[in-house]
Amino acid sequence: MQIHLDRLLAGAKRATGTAVIIDVFRAFTCTPLLFSLGIEKSILVSTPQEAFALKSHDKALLLSGEVKGIPIEGFDLGNSPSEILRRGTPYFKGKTVIQRTSSGVQGVLAAIDCAHEVLLASYNIAGATASYILARQPEKVSLVAMGWDLKEIAPEDEWCARYISHLLGFSEYDHNEALREILFNKTAQRFLKTDEPDFPAEDPSLCLQRDVYGFALRAKRRENRVVVHKIEIR
Repeated sequence: MQIHLDRLLAGAKRATGTAVIIDVFRAFTCTPLLFSLGIEKSILVSTPQEAFALKSHDKALLLSGEVKGIPIEGFDLGNSPSEILRRGTPYFKGKTVIQRTSSGVQGVLAAIDCAHEVLLASYNIAGATASYILARQPEKVSLVAMGWDLKEIAPEDEWCARYISHLLGFSEYDHNEALREILFNKTAQRFLKTDEPDFPAEDPSLCLQRDVYGFALRAKRRENRVVVHKIEIR
C-alpha cells in the first residue's frame, strides 16, 4: 500500500486509488453525526441551486450546508454539528440530507471521477476509515486535507490526515501537538473567540473527538448524483 498526502482542491482533483477526503471543521463531522442520528443517505451537491432543485421535487429532503461558513438562506440546517445535535434523532430518522459545503463536499465531487473510490473522513470516523482501508488493502491511498474554503491549509485537516496515516502504519502522530496547533490556529479561534451564531463555540469540541463512530462513509455516483452511504466496520 502506498500513502500519498495532499491538500486543497488541486489535491482532490489529482487523487487516485482510494481517495480519503478530509474536512474536520465541519462538513465531515456533520455527515457521520447525521448518519448516527438515523439518516438513510446523504446526497452531495456543488451549489445551493442544485439543492433547491432537488427539494422542489421532494419536499421531504433536508438541506444542510454553507457558503464560506455561513448557513444558506432557505436551507433547513447550516453546517454545524452542535446545531444538528440539538435537533436530535426524531428530526433525522429515515431522512435523506442534501449537503452543500465549501470544502469537503467540493473535494468529494472533484475526486469522484478520478479516484477508484472516495471516502469521507474526519477525526470522528478516522479509526473506522483506517480499518476499512486496512481490510481492503488498496494499492494506493490518497489522503486529502481540504482546508478552509479550498484555499487555506487548515491544521485540523492536516493533522487528521496524519492521524489516519498513523493508523495505517505509515506516520508518527502526537495528539497533544495536534491539539496545540489546531486550537490556537485561526480556524479554531474563529469558533472559540467570536459571538457569531454561525460559528458556535461548541463545534470544535465535537469535531476533535476521535473515533466516535464504528462506520466509514463512502461516496458513489448513482444516476448523476453523488450519494453517501455508511459502511459498518465489523
